Amino acid sequence: MRYISTRGGVAPLTFSEAVMMGLGTDGGLLLPEQIPSIDDATLNSWSRLSFPDLAKEVVGLFVGDSDIPAADLDQLIEQSFASFNHSDVTPVVKVGDRYILELFHGPTLAFKDVALQFLGNIFEYILAKKGGELNIVGATSGDTGSAAIYGVRGRKGIQIFILHPSGRVSPIQEKQMTTVLDDNVHNIAIEGTFDDGQAIVKQLFNDLAFKKKFHLGAVNSINWARILAQIVYYFYAWGRVKKDGKKKVTFSVPTGNFGDIFAGYMAHRMGLPVEQLILATNRNDILSRFFNSGTYRAGSVTPTISPSMDIQVSSNFERYLYYLLDEDSEKLKFLMGELNSDDGFTVSDDLLARSKPLIWARAVSEDETEDTIKRVFKEDGYILDPHSAVGVCAAEGRSGVVCLATAHPAKFGQAVTKAIGRAPDVPKALQGVMDRPARCMVLPASLDSVQGYIQKVLRAE
Repeated sequence: MRYISTRGGVAPLTFSEAVMMGLGTDGGLLLPEQIPSIDDATLNSWSRLSFPDLAKEVVGLFVGDSDIPAADLDQLIEQSFASFNHSDVTPVVKVGDRYILELFHGPTLAFKDVALQFLGNIFEYILAKKGGELNIVGATSGDTGSAAIYGVRGRKGIQIFILHPSGRVSPIQEKQMTTVLDDNVHNIAIEGTFDDGQAIVKQLFNDLAFKKKFHLGAVNSINWARILAQIVYYFYAWGRVKKDGKKKVTFSVPTGNFGDIFAGYMAHRMGLPVEQLILATNRNDILSRFFNSGTYRAGSVTPTISPSMDIQVSSNFERYLYYLLDEDSEKLKFLMGELNSDDGFTVSDDLLARSKPLIWARAVSEDETEDTIKRVFKEDGYILDPHSAVGVCAAEGRSGVVCLATAHPAKFGQAVTKAIGRAPDVPKALQGVMDRPARCMVLPASLDSVQGYIQKVLRAE
């Protein structure tokens, strides 16, 4: 399997090369040259597999034995999910007339663990084989940071720099990052929004001389390996609900950066029987506005009780747009240029119509989010975190939908307590986290300040 860029300026890469490159050197996002097609017989056989065994099948299609031998890849996958606290890794539970795909049983209790435990192992494996060092730089709106940190903390040859928006993540999310005191972990609180942090990271990667000199690598969902690992749980969930006689399944996905729902889109392209993907956003609704109007234009970021979705420019949307434009890199570059120069673009009615059958989008208000947490707890005794509640709310009125639960409710205890009148139970992984010593550098939201700090740390190594 080879990888190319959405913007057409990168020679085909192996999987390992794509993982280490992260963001394409032409500023685009990397994708496989071909999308594997899964026949019905294979699909049905996959429905009986455990999560790790299914991951071996799915991931193996995108890697290739000549790049990473199958035995090595299988071992890496086993290691990646050994730290999860549920035997099913991503269990599916029935709650009322819907299914909940629980993605929060990893070390940091968020769906990002599924991909970032895998990515951390892949990074370490490639560095051990080829030598060298890797300095990871990423921006987080909440959960990516801690999951990335836990994925690479203490690993030889790896340093990690994580930017988060100061005061715009939940207190527990902040502590999960800043209380990891390993020497290779560097937390940066920027005085701005997640979009500011994401823009700085992209600028760092687009400075090719700086990227090469300091061996930068990416853990944000711009890294293809992140998307690949997330594809697995769509197939896994389908296999669990298939037993209830459901041939086609609708998934409701709370999303801000479009990575999680893009993984579902790729699963559909591979042959997974997807009826529809419900794209659920909070008040930061750039994605739902696009799928309802055809206009993609950034607005101001509004803080909400689902802070991991407080995003206006969704980096993974470029991957979807590439396919919507029939893989035309020139058209894509033109639209991305419009986004950068005019803060937005509008696609034709024909293109918008092509997206409609599969992706249906809805923005959910703060009151609706809180009411959903309250109602599901009252009716079914199940506690949702605010992000998962956005997805459940967007799917209301439809039975049999698989709703992705992206974080443990205890990570957002204040919002949950306000909704249901009591605090959610605190799992062992979070107990005492607020009392641990922390370390974090506060910086202005500027390229110069972040770049200067990274240079200072790495030159001191």
